[in-house]
Amino acid sequence: MEPKRELSSVDLAALATELSRYEGAKLDKAYIYDEDLLRLKLRDFDRGRIELLIEVGEYKQAHVADPKRVPDAPGRPPEFAMMLRGRIESADLVSVEQYEFDRILVFEFERPDQNTTLVVELFGDGNVAVLDENGEVVRSMETVRLKSRTVAPGSQYEFPQSRLNPLEVDYDTLEARMEQSDTDVVRTIATQLNLGGFWGEELCQRAGIEKAMAIDDAGEAEYRAIHRELESLSEALKSGQFDPRIYVEPDSDEATEEESDQPLTAREKVVDVSPVALEERADLPSRAFDSFNPALEEYFYRLKEQQRREEEGAGRERPDFEAEIEKEKRIIEQQEQAIEGFEEEAEHLRRKAELCYERYDLIDEMLSTIQEAREAGTSWADIQETLEAGAEQGVPAAEAVVDIDGAEGTVTVDVDNERITLHALTGVEKNADRLYREAKRVEGKKEGAHEAIEDTRERLEAVKQRREAWEEEPEPEPEPEEGEHEEIDWLARENIPVRQPEHWYEEFRWFRTSDGYLVIGGRNADQNEDLVKKYLDKHDRFFHTQAHGGPVTILKASAPSEPSSPVDWPDSSLEEAAQFAVAYSSVWKDGRGAGDAYMVEPDQVSKTPESGEYLEKGGFAIRGDREYFRDMACRVAVGITCEDETRVIGGPPSAIVPKAETTITLEPGKFAQNDAAVKCYREFKSRFADESFVRKIASADKIQEFLPPGGSDLQGV
Repeated sequence: MEPKRELSSVDLAALATELSRYEGAKLDKAYIYDEDLLRLKLRDFDRGRIELLIEVGEYKQAHVADPKRVPDAPGRPPEFAMMLRGRIESADLVSVEQYEFDRILVFEFERPDQNTTLVVELFGDGNVAVLDENGEVVRSMETVRLKSRTVAPGSQYEFPQSRLNPLEVDYDTLEARMEQSDTDVVRTIATQLNLGGFWGEELCQRAGIEKAMAIDDAGEAEYRAIHRELESLSEALKSGQFDPRIYVEPDSDEATEEESDQPLTAREKVVDVSPVALEERADLPSRAFDSFNPALEEYFYRLKEQQRREEEGAGRERPDFEAEIEKEKRIIEQQEQAIEGFEEEAEHLRRKAELCYERYDLIDEMLSTIQEAREAGTSWADIQETLEAGAEQGVPAAEAVVDIDGAEGTVTVDVDNERITLHALTGVEKNADRLYREAKRVEGKKEGAHEAIEDTRERLEAVKQRREAWEEEPEPEPEPEEGEHEEIDWLARENIPVRQPEHWYEEFRWFRTSDGYLVIGGRNADQNEDLVKKYLDKHDRFFHTQAHGGPVTILKASAPSEPSSPVDWPDSSLEEAAQFAVAYSSVWKDGRGAGDAYMVEPDQVSKTPESGEYLEKGGFAIRGDREYFRDMACRVAVGITCEDETRVIGGPPSAIVPKAETTITLEPGKFAQNDAAVKCYREFKSRFADESFVRKIASADKIQEFLPPGGSDLQGV
C-alpha cells in the first residue's frame, strides 16, 4: 500500500479546527527551507513556543511540531522569507480557516501598521501566497497564470472555482446531486459530493451501502444513510471530537487490532493518518493519539524516515514511481472534476434555452422592440436609454434587460433570476436553438474527457506494472572502485545527493572565471563599501562599468585568509570580470546589448574625493590611468553544478557553461527579475529527472541572486 503524502480536504477541516486554538499567538520569525517548507515560529501566552511547519512540495501538509524536531534555521534567508518577516513579525494570528472544502488554509495576521493574509495551497504543485489588506498578492512561492485563475505579485488573489461543500449540504441538495449521476454510488459520492475516491468508499462503508451499487438502484434510504454519515462527520470535524489514528502495515500476518493502542515501532511502515477512525483501514493496525496535530507530526516524520532509509539502503537508484502514481491520480481527479463541470454547464445552458420558451412572450417583445429600432436607424445607445425609461415606467420587457452590447449585437436579460445573453437581431427560436447546440457541444467535451480518463488510468496501471517489475529485478553487482572515472548523466539520474558547503563570498555577487579565479561584486552601496574597505588586496584588480550605477567588482588574487602574491592575469579572466561588471550594472537595466568597463589597481581606488567634490555612499575616486574593455556583451548564464558541489552558479557564459551540468543564457528583455527566475527554475525542473534536487538547490530565490537587476529574456527557452 502506498503511503499518503498529501492531506485531504477532510484532514484540513480537522487541522483548521485544532490550529484555531492558537489564535492570539504572536509571530516571532518566519523561515523558508528548500523552496517548499515554511516554518512559522510563534509565542503563545499559555502554551509558550509554537512551531508551525507547512510543506507544499513533495509532501503537502501542515502541523504544529515538537521544537526538538524542527530543522535548524537556514544560513541566509531567501527573499521570500525576508519579505514575510517584514510583514508579519510581531503580528497576532487572529484566525485560521479552511477555504470552503478545498485543500487551502487561510491564516490572518494583524499588526498595528498592516494586516496580512497567508494563503496555503495544498493541491497541485502547492503554493503559498502573501496578500495585503485588499487581497492583492504581495509575493507567492509560485506564479500561477491560468485561464481560470491568476496568482502573481500585484494581482488580486483568485481562489479556485467554488464547489459543493459536502459538510454543509442539506438533504434535498444531496438527493438532487446524486440523481444527476449515471454511474455507481461510490463514484457519484466522489464527484457529485466533492469528496474524492477514498472518502467516497469510506462513506459507503459507514452507511452500509455497497459501493458498486448502480445509482439507478439507490433511493431515499441510501441517500438518507449517506446524509446522516456526512452530518456525523461534519459535527466531529467542527467540534474537535476526534479519534486521530496512524495506520501501519502489519509487521507480520499475526498482527492484530489488540496492538492498536501500542506506540509505533521502528519496524512498522506508516501508510495513512486520519483525524477519525476509518472503516476502510479497519484491517490495518493503528496507533491512537490524543489530538490530530501530534498524529500528523509523527506520521510525516516516520514517512520521511522510511523514504530516507529506502534511498540509503538501495543498491541502485529507485525511480520515483510514487510521484508518478500520485501525478496520474491527480490528473484523474481533475478530469473527473472537469466532467462534473461540463455536466453542470450543459444543464445550465439547457435551462436557459427552456426559459426562452417559458417566457416566450416577454423575450419576443423585447427582441422585437430592439429589432424595429435598429431597422429604423436608432443607435444602440438610444435603444438602451429607451429601455431604461421603459423599465422606470414598469414595462416588464424593459425591466428584464440588464445590459446591451452594441459592439457584439447582444442583449443580456434577467428572467426568473437567470441571466441569459441573447443575439438581439435574431428571434426567440434561433436564440434557444443556439443555446441547445452549445449545451450539446459542451456535453461532447464530456465524452472526450471520459476517453482521457481511460488513457490516464492506462498510464497509471503502466506505472504500477513498471514498479512491480523494478522491484522484482535482482540487485546489480557493485561496480569496481578502481578504473577510469565514470561519466554520470546527472540530468537523467533519479536521485542526486546534495553537497552544498557554505563559502564566505556568497553574500556578494560572485563567480569563478574560466581560469578558476574568484570575482566578487557588490549588490548595493553598503556592499560596495565593504568590498573596497575589507576585501580589496594589493594584488587584486578593481573593475567598474563606465556607465553610472554599477557594482564594485574585484578580481581576487587570493582568499582573505591567504597571503597575497602577484598574478600574471590571463586575458580570459580579465575580460570575464569586465563583462561581469557591465552585465550587473545600469547597462542591463537600460536594455542595452553591450557596454564599456575599466580596470585599475587597488592603490588607484580612494574614498577621498577631489577638492570641492562629493562622493556618494558606495562611490569611489579613481586616480591615474585606466585600462578599458570596450563593447562587453550584456549576457549572463545561470546553471546548476552537480560534480563536487551542487549549487546554482551564474555569470559570464564563457565561465559558467563549461562548469555547469546545464545552463540558461539571458539577455536584457521584458521579464521582471522575479518572473525570469521562476521561468529558469521551471525550465531546470523540466531538464532534471530528480525534480526534488532542483527544488532543494536551485529555487527561484536562489536563481534570482544571479540575475542582473532589470528585465531579462531567456535565450532558446
